[in-house]
Amino acid sequence: MGDRKVALVTAAAGAGIGAAISERLAADGFDVVITDAHERRCHEMAVKLQEEHKRPFLAMPLDVTDPAAVEQAVNAAAEHHGRLDVLVNNAGWSKIEPVAEMSLETWQRCLDVDLTGTFLAMRYALPHMIKAGSGNVVNISSISAFETSTEHGAAYSAAKAGVLALTRVAAAENGQHGIRVNAITPGLIYNDFLRKIYPEEFFAGYAENRSLVGRVGRPEDVSGLVSFLVGEDSGYITGEVYGVSGGVAPHA
Repeated sequence: MGDRKVALVTAAAGAGIGAAISERLAADGFDVVITDAHERRCHEMAVKLQEEHKRPFLAMPLDVTDPAAVEQAVNAAAEHHGRLDVLVNNAGWSKIEPVAEMSLETWQRCLDVDLTGTFLAMRYALPHMIKAGSGNVVNISSISAFETSTEHGAAYSAAKAGVLALTRVAAAENGQHGIRVNAITPGLIYNDFLRKIYPEEFFAGYAENRSLVGRVGRPEDVSGLVSFLVGEDSGYITGEVYGVSGGVAPHA
């Protein structure tokens, strides 16, 4: 078993929140296990972190909707490092369709990625943490879990609300084992993917008319909170939901 704590992050190699979390935890001294559905990006992130921190990082392509693949990835990470201290569930998928027109495929895909994928990673990571007598899980949900809005789509909103319930129950079940489980609900987070979808005027309007702090969120706003929640200073915090929305959705 190595001296460094080990953190497995799903959807860890994109241009937004996942990459920021991976980079922050690596900077904090964690051995970060990079998992992502995109194989090329997955390995590129591992190489980037290795160049920055002068140590190797494990990268594993992963489809979080595949139970066998999730089990294999979690167990491989724990076996490779001899421990698994942190799990960050960041994988997500969304397609906006009105309930009256929504296909079963859209509904099921949202549940499979956003909710069941989160469950599967927890299902296979928690036994390693229970055995060790300590651990941290951070689930990335969304303000869509409790906003009354058509902006996110019912399937995504339902799945992300389920993540909050899963978080709270898992916290209650596993506190006795020294494991803490918390969730984060980001609002609009500016990243390269959204820049391809929305014009800059959209972000400017959001910052001016909705955000209480006069700007949209940055991936680092989320990764900084993840860093806090998996650190020693948050040792009395579990079963909680933290909004990162610039005050757009203050109530969980």
